[in-house]
Amino acid sequence: MPIGVQDFENLIKNRFVYVDKTAYVYSLVQGHVYFLSRPRRFGKSLFLSTLKQYFLGNKDIFKGHAIEKLEEENPTAFDGVAWAKHPVIYIDLNSEKYENSDSLNFALNRSLELAEHELGVETNEKTLSGRFIQLIRKAVAKTGRQAVVLVDEYDKPLLQTIDNRALFDDYRATLKAFYGVLKSEDASLRFSMLTGVTKFSQVSVWSDLNNLRDISLSEEFAGICGITTWYRACLSDKIEAFLS
Repeated sequence: MPIGVQDFENLIKNRFVYVDKTAYVYSLVQGHVYFLSRPRRFGKSLFLSTLKQYFLGNKDIFKGHAIEKLEEENPTAFDGVAWAKHPVIYIDLNSEKYENSDSLNFALNRSLELAEHELGVETNEKTLSGRFIQLIRKAVAKTGRQAVVLVDEYDKPLLQTIDNRALFDDYRATLKAFYGVLKSEDASLRFSMLTGVTKFSQVSVWSDLNNLRDISLSEEFAGICGITTWYRACLSDKIEAFLS
């Protein structure tokens, strides 16, 4: 069982038990900008990792899963070809302990540096939002395809400083400018998704991104993370058959 495994490629290649969520991936990528709220340890990071592998065009990892047939028979309308490869920018705010004014800048810079390294581009902007914009534009110019932005636990810096008003306001201002890039660079983005525990209305994402779709309470995507009773029953039958 994949306890603590949050990387889709690792999960598949090491033959862990996987509940196929790739039909949800296919459904989501028909759209553009999404937000998903779920509690901690509920599978949000794994799902974002699955999206990343899809947009990297790593079709071999998806062999035997629902999306393999869906993508081959009817490629996503935006791309017109199956398994189109896009530059992916993954912003991970989950692994930092937000204790001082430098913590958020460090986390954002680390994610941007990793993306620059993976995409093979360099940026020279001084501000975080300026660097983010330049990264997106250079990635698009280099690959000829729109970029994909995935933000894991967008709200963790705010949740951890909610009792520290000064630091909370500092983080909120930083994130307002940073997430505002998703609106200003909309034409350069193929797909964006943010995940988190809650919705902070004071952060500009919700006012600026008027095309953002919140699927947190959508019945259509109710099973996007975790294992439901139906899935548990299916797994029990498979495990029993395997042991016998």
